[in-house]
Amino acid sequence: MSTEASVATTWKHPDKVRPAALPGAGRAGAVLDRISQRPRMLATPPASSGLKPVPGNKGMPVLGSTFSFMLSGPDFSRRQYDRFGPVSWISSLGLDICMALGPDATQAVLVNADKAFSQTGWEWFIGPFFKRGLMLLDFDEHLMHRRIMQEAFTRPRLKGYLERTDELVAKDVSGWPAEGKMFAYPTLKRLSLDIATHIFMGDSTGEDDAKLQTAFIDTVRAGTSVIRADVKGLRWHKGLVGRQVLEEYFTAKLPAKRATESEDLFSALCHVQTDSGETFSDDDVVNHMIFLMMAAHDTTTITTSAVLAALAANPEWQERAREQSLAMDGELSLDSLDELTVLDLVIKESLRLTAPVPSMARKAIKDTDLLGHFVPAGTFVSVSPWFSHYMPELWSNPEKFDPERFDEPRREDKVHRYAWVPFGGGAHKCIGMYFGTQEVKTLVHHLLRRYRWTTPPGYAVPWDLLSLPMPADGLPLELHPLS
Repeated sequence: MSTEASVATTWKHPDKVRPAALPGAGRAGAVLDRISQRPRMLATPPASSGLKPVPGNKGMPVLGSTFSFMLSGPDFSRRQYDRFGPVSWISSLGLDICMALGPDATQAVLVNADKAFSQTGWEWFIGPFFKRGLMLLDFDEHLMHRRIMQEAFTRPRLKGYLERTDELVAKDVSGWPAEGKMFAYPTLKRLSLDIATHIFMGDSTGEDDAKLQTAFIDTVRAGTSVIRADVKGLRWHKGLVGRQVLEEYFTAKLPAKRATESEDLFSALCHVQTDSGETFSDDDVVNHMIFLMMAAHDTTTITTSAVLAALAANPEWQERAREQSLAMDGELSLDSLDELTVLDLVIKESLRLTAPVPSMARKAIKDTDLLGHFVPAGTFVSVSPWFSHYMPELWSNPEKFDPERFDEPRREDKVHRYAWVPFGGGAHKCIGMYFGTQEVKTLVHHLLRRYRWTTPPGYAVPWDLLSLPMPADGLPLELHPLS
């Protein structure tokens, strides 16, 4: 999105943290919605099926609801849900998209009991840039690849990853300003990429850091391009160039990783073998490394940014988390990180309020039933964790930062199995969710032991939501050393 206009969204109020549209944008989106109000059905169900048609509205000519969705954010989903229910359809980016809103619809799509919903829904958005990454594979092939990859996330390997992460974070944070102002997001982005390259590759990328970071950013942002053509200077073209940079980089490193087994993830993918003898090809390794590196450093940067912003806006929670971190003696371990229970609550609430992946794409590969509605083969389907995370039907005062909602006895996340889904669900639930959470904990733990931090008076994070969420202003923090 670096070459196209970006819609920056802001928190409405420091204690109401839902990313919302620019001032007036919600009203503009509502006006656009009303321009074409006549409900239409996505398709006529077979007479013998007993299913209802999916209701919806095409929206504006040509544009559909594309800009309403961009302008209004979760308010658009709320209006859609209130008018049509949990299953409806819109036209966006030239596609007819079935929206699966709320926990029941989310569960039906992600559990995918009749194997009707395919990961090829992602292909249209990110296929050219993350081809054959784990998230884009389906059914038996996906399970085979996941089974092999799981060997790289065993507890002994996670223990080694954590030890290295702890060293890298401690060294990096020691070089941060003793006090004063800094922009947290670019700093965290650089650090998370450095951690990913050391943990996943066994070494720093050195002079390639800036080139790789640009390539990852460009490939991620290309997926929501309005102009989906290889036109120089636009996001789609930059994404294709970024993909080529990443392929060339990992392909060049592959022979050395094949030749010698080491403790990093890249080496693990080259050498892992299941009991039945399944292994990855060279192309598999390169494709998985590109996807895992993107997922690892993007989602952890988003989550850590959300946590730091929330703790700055809620100093009482910052102090509660700091008390546990200061009380911890000795080196970090997987077990000791699990004892940081306050920080765990804060991270869960931050993931609820700012889901790193706000929506998930699927595609129906056969006619199917979604909560009693007929979804024809070929239909794109969008699942929205972001919307579920703000449903007052599920959460008390959902716009308020309230980590205790995840603690006993409240456990609001247990009201429905798919009320809280920042890591997805079903067979495609994030394979690295435990490692990623421990990385965020490690980083925030070190900061809690070194600093207090605040944001400017009256500050509201301008979350840019046109791709994965990111603070459009870099997230300014004021660092205060512990006395």
